[in-house]
Amino acid sequence: MTTEFTGRTEPFRKELLAHCYRMLASVHEAEDAVQETYLRAWRSWSAFEGRSSVRVWLYRIATNVCLTALEQRGRRALPSGLGAPATDLSPGAPPDDPSVLFVEPIAESLVHDPATIVTTRESLRLALIAALQYLPAKQRAVLILREVLAFPASEVATMLDTSVAAVKSTLQRARARLDENPTDAVVEPDDPRARALLADYISGFENADLAALERALRADAAIEMVGTTAWFDGRVMCLQLLESALGAPGDWAMIPIVANGQPAVGAYFKGEPYGVAVLTPTATGLTHIHVFSTPSLVPYFGLPLTPPAP
Repeated sequence: MTTEFTGRTEPFRKELLAHCYRMLASVHEAEDAVQETYLRAWRSWSAFEGRSSVRVWLYRIATNVCLTALEQRGRRALPSGLGAPATDLSPGAPPDDPSVLFVEPIAESLVHDPATIVTTRESLRLALIAALQYLPAKQRAVLILREVLAFPASEVATMLDTSVAAVKSTLQRARARLDENPTDAVVEPDDPRARALLADYISGFENADLAALERALRADAAIEMVGTTAWFDGRVMCLQLLESALGAPGDWAMIPIVANGQPAVGAYFKGEPYGVAVLTPTATGLTHIHVFSTPSLVPYFGLPLTPPAP
């Protein structure tokens, strides 16, 4: 039984992690949800009758695990979803409400499937993950299952113990709400334009070269200091913030990575892990930089605790 269960369910682990991450916006919560999904599936394996595919059955379990988890906490957000942009360079503070949680980045290696890499990247963009969190949990589940994963309405209805008509009306409401906040047209991390913007970003920090950062930013760029309420809107304000953070040449070291299907860097300051910055590149420049100043993210993304020698 163990061999059969593992052989038939294990191939879906990465895509289930991506699904739970879209629902929960936290890689740690998503990992817990996948663990719970496999535990429930194992306990029910002998009763699985094969009326649906193993994949559909696992998604039903995983979705309901996520819906239960969401009943116990509020939505995760990014700083721009919590208030107006900063008007000065004062360091951001954590939210006054301790129940406020933030969207977490996810390493591409955890959800990477070469056969579906472009689709997976598009559905894991930080802006989309944050936008999904504004949807009520059931709407979020329906939209992900129908639009991202392309399950038929009949299968989604079965997963959620509802009717096909209810699935269709829920999807319509979810689409309308998501369309209120369209996201930028992001270029792929391996696109030459994205590579050039990433190179300017890294060079700007490592060489204390503000001009390189200015080249990379669009006029409407924004920087969000995730974990605080602070975010900065517009290239002028962003450059003031970046100039205050640059220090001297060599203070910063950066290693390029991919997070949420976007170019990103693991950052070190004066030889110590600093965190991760996720960039949003478009054909005309960077529109967003999401800074996660959490040192533990550096090893989470598989990076060394000290930067390589220059």
